Amino acid sequence: MPTNDEIRDAQRATWARLSPSWDKWDALIMEQLRPARDAIVESLDVHDGQHHLDVAAGTGEPGLSIARLAPNGRVVLTDLSPEMLHVASRRAAEQRLTNVETVVCSGDELPFGDATFDSVSVRFGYMFFPDMAAATAEFARVLKPGGRVAATVWIDPDANPWTSIPMDAIGTEVAMPPTDPDRPHMFRCAAPGFISLLYDGAGLGDVREWDVDVELVTQSAEQFWDMICDHVSLVAAALGQVDAEARERIHTDVVARVQAFERAGAFRVPGRARCIVGAKR
Repeated sequence: MPTNDEIRDAQRATWARLSPSWDKWDALIMEQLRPARDAIVESLDVHDGQHHLDVAAGTGEPGLSIARLAPNGRVVLTDLSPEMLHVASRRAAEQRLTNVETVVCSGDELPFGDATFDSVSVRFGYMFFPDMAAATAEFARVLKPGGRVAATVWIDPDANPWTSIPMDAIGTEVAMPPTDPDRPHMFRCAAPGFISLLYDGAGLGDVREWDVDVELVTQSAEQFWDMICDHVSLVAAALGQVDAEARERIHTDVVARVQAFERAGAFRVPGRARCIVGAKR
C-alpha cells in the first residue's frame, strides 16, 4: 500500500499535468460547477472582513468568489499543485482582487495557526486527500469557534453521466481495476453521510448535507469529448491505458451516447454533487 507521501506525490504530478487543460477549459468548467460553488458560498454566510481558507482550490473557486464578497478580508487559496495555483493567481489578478494569496500545501497538513479562519471551503477536493479524517481535523483546528466548513463531493456515477458515459465506453475496451476505498478516487466520498461522519469525528456540529445538480453544457458532442479527455483525471488516466484504435472506438461510442442530451442546439449532460456544511462548536 502506498504511503501518504507517495499518494501526495502522485496527486501533485497528476494536477501538474492537467493544469493546462483546466486553464484551457476554465469557462466551461466553472459554469458546470457554478451550482456547487454557489451552494458552498451561500452556506458559509460570508461577511466582509472575514478570513477564509479555500483548500484544494485548483484554479481558484470558490475562493475568488468569496474574495469578492469580503474585499476587506483575506482569502488564502491552498493546493498541492503550484501549477494550478499559478492559474488561480492569474485569475485573481485579472479580476483585480488584492485580498487573495496562495499557499502550496496538503489539506491534511495545513501550515496555519489554530483558530485562524472564519470559514473553510473544499470544492471537490476531499476524495483526493491521503487521510480524510486528518484533513477534517485540520479544518476544525484552523477554524475560529462558530466558523463553518463547507465541502462538495460527487455522488455515485449513475447520477453523473458526464463521467459515466466515457468511463462505460472505456470499460468496453479495457478491464478497469476495482476502486480502492483507501486511495484517491472521484467517487470515494459518494455515500450519504460519509463526510458528515468525518465532520462529527472532528468535533464539528450543526451538520447539514444536500444534493446539488450540475450540468456540463457544450456546443457539440465533439467538444464534450475534447473537454472530458483533457481535464477529467479519471478519464485521462483510463485513456492512457488504450491504444489509438481503441481510443477511436471509445471516441465514437461517447459521441453517439452524448447525442441523447442535445437540447436547443446545445449538449446538456447532467450531474449531481453533495454539499456538506458544519460548524465548529
